[in-house]
Amino acid sequence: MHHINWLAVIVAGFVGFFPGALWYSPLMFLKPWSRELEIDFTRPRKPRHLPLILLTGLILSIVAATVLSLAIDPARGLRHALLAAGVCAIGLVGTSFGIQYLFERRSLTFWAINAGYHLVQFLLIGLALGLMR
Repeated sequence: MHHINWLAVIVAGFVGFFPGALWYSPLMFLKPWSRELEIDFTRPRKPRHLPLILLTGLILSIVAATVLSLAIDPARGLRHALLAAGVCAIGLVGTSFGIQYLFERRSLTFWAINAGYHLVQFLLIGLALGLMR
């Protein structure tokens, strides 16, 4: 792990985390996502422990960026970083969600929303890692 660019990992973790605020917003996929979970977001209320939830999510995004940085050879450039990120997102995260959602009887729409976000997240992480090599 001595070859990891820790500044790039931290930046990538931040870059990969924050698009979720848009992805799961009313502008994009909040309605179908919340419908699948049977959660009503029309009644505004502040979630309990929101700062802890956000901090934990950010830390997990940095962990994902760290692990992804191990799969990316910085000498191979941006194209390789994006390809590795996409392959990991689709081949690992997307398929893992697929298996889980089959047994949970979740819809294809729910899978597409969540797997789609992680594809975007991983591509942004790969972009940051590839640019900061």
